[in-house]
Amino acid sequence: MITPDQLRNTYLEFFASKGHAIISGKSLLPENDPTVLFTTAGMHPLVPYLLGEPHPAGKRLVDYQKCVRTGDIDEVGDPSHLTCFEMLGNWSLGDYFKEDSIAYSWEFLTSKDWLALDPRMLSVTVFKGDENAPRDEESAGFWKGAGVPEDRIAYLPASDNWWAAGPTGPCGPDTEIFFWVGEGLPPAGSNKGTDPANWMEIWNNVFMQFNRIDERTLVKLPAQNVDTGMGLERTVTVLNGKTSVYQTEIFLPVIAAIEFVSGYSYGSDPARDASVRIIADHVRASTFIIGDAKGVTPSNVGAGYVVRRLIRRAVRHGRKLGIEGSFLSGPAMIVIERFGGAYPELVENRARVIAELEREEAKFLETLQKGEHEFEKMLPNLLRNPQRVMSGRLAFKLYDTYGFPIELTDELASENGMTVNRDEFDEAFKKHQELSRAGAGETFKGGLADQSEQTTKYHTATHLLQQALRIVLGDHVAQKGSNITSERMRFDFSHPSPMTADEIARVQAIVNEQIARDLPVTMEMLPLEEAKASGATALFGEKYEAVVKVYSMGDFSKEVCGGPHVERTGLLGKFVIQKEQSSSAGVRRIRAVLE
Repeated sequence: MITPDQLRNTYLEFFASKGHAIISGKSLLPENDPTVLFTTAGMHPLVPYLLGEPHPAGKRLVDYQKCVRTGDIDEVGDPSHLTCFEMLGNWSLGDYFKEDSIAYSWEFLTSKDWLALDPRMLSVTVFKGDENAPRDEESAGFWKGAGVPEDRIAYLPASDNWWAAGPTGPCGPDTEIFFWVGEGLPPAGSNKGTDPANWMEIWNNVFMQFNRIDERTLVKLPAQNVDTGMGLERTVTVLNGKTSVYQTEIFLPVIAAIEFVSGYSYGSDPARDASVRIIADHVRASTFIIGDAKGVTPSNVGAGYVVRRLIRRAVRHGRKLGIEGSFLSGPAMIVIERFGGAYPELVENRARVIAELEREEAKFLETLQKGEHEFEKMLPNLLRNPQRVMSGRLAFKLYDTYGFPIELTDELASENGMTVNRDEFDEAFKKHQELSRAGAGETFKGGLADQSEQTTKYHTATHLLQQALRIVLGDHVAQKGSNITSERMRFDFSHPSPMTADEIARVQAIVNEQIARDLPVTMEMLPLEEAKASGATALFGEKYEAVVKVYSMGDFSKEVCGGPHVERTGLLGKFVIQKEQSSSAGVRRIRAVLE
């Protein structure tokens, strides 16, 4: 048996032996990147360095990173898909490339000194080429050199083997490593291309050769970089001879807590088993998101909406197991206990996690009661329908107005001898999604990942804004997040009450005064403790390396930061605050532009 802690430590040890500096994983909330709601891969916090900025720890790096991917929510419950997962990652920033990356991966997986996996149980994929880039014969050749047979190599299209951080930013061909989860040994000719159901992906090596500026423009990066990611949960699964991540000690204690509160014995019924897995995944993801150093609370927008959706989906599946009241705090405590060693912020924020889960559960249970009440009011008219079919329009009204899940509407209809017109509901729901996506596209277009001149200016301005806020409001002000596009900046900060018109005007005036002073922007690398002692501000609930970059704006501000900056404040233009509003409890939000 190998535990998650053992795998994390072994991975770090191996790559440290290959000259990689061990760095800290970062927050689940990306800094200054409006293209995504969450950190979806280990490389996200490293975008500035993958684009050419020197990293304080050097050119070879290794870490473990918590990630969230919301695109997999509807697939959660199968053996491998998770909303929240851990990525073990190593990077080369303009140092080694494909040959060494592939050699390191193969050695770590198969060497008796490390994981000692049977090479016969592994297969790989490489990019097969298209009109934009040629087939990756180079990677295929290095795999063959390592001992991978030709029939274990699948050549797949860009949809499988071309990796990108988002609509813009670093990208390039990748090669993925898979473990056989079928019966016995894999037959001759079997690989991900010929037999996808029996191969589980455990590692992805991305060869970042390009920076995507837009849909039509790829620019070769000044240095060729390697970004690799090994999924901790999937690798623990195969190392322990299991076929599902839910069979490992990552989830079994959480499942036991769900069994305890529900009285249901996992393994008794396939449909209910799926509900248990969904609850286990969603409570773990919610705990990590709320318990993050930049913790998000449930709301109706952005990342907060994702947390709300996860919690409410878990509650709904709890009802399928016969759980009527609040129950998520028990499994959440197990998550905190099991992962608090690797992620101490979970322990530090335990009270917030439990309070927010219980508050959101109570709200949703109230929502369910209202929805059921509204259904009861509709029922007499519905029963007059000779076809006993509830219109999708009414079902969508329950969903859209009261937040009542369609599955529960189906159940109530069925209990009263009716069905729901799901085609009509799906059509209304699809229109709703399209409108939501259109709005989200406007909200998150562009991004710091492109490091354009204008986004760099906005990022620099956040330093001036934070210091101005501290001067006007007090030293309790700390950045809680930011969102930057080429058109504007959004800055979240801790403060208990709305700012007055006078306070807003004073902050704006102070920022513009520093721009008029044309202060030099300088950077120095300092040990973290020395940076703190020097008065540099930072989100010190966040994890940092032993040596950090400290940016100074003349004598006005000093801040730990890894993003891009202009050389002088005079380049920023006029700073205008457009709006100040609440972001969440105890957090305010400023929206501003540079003219």
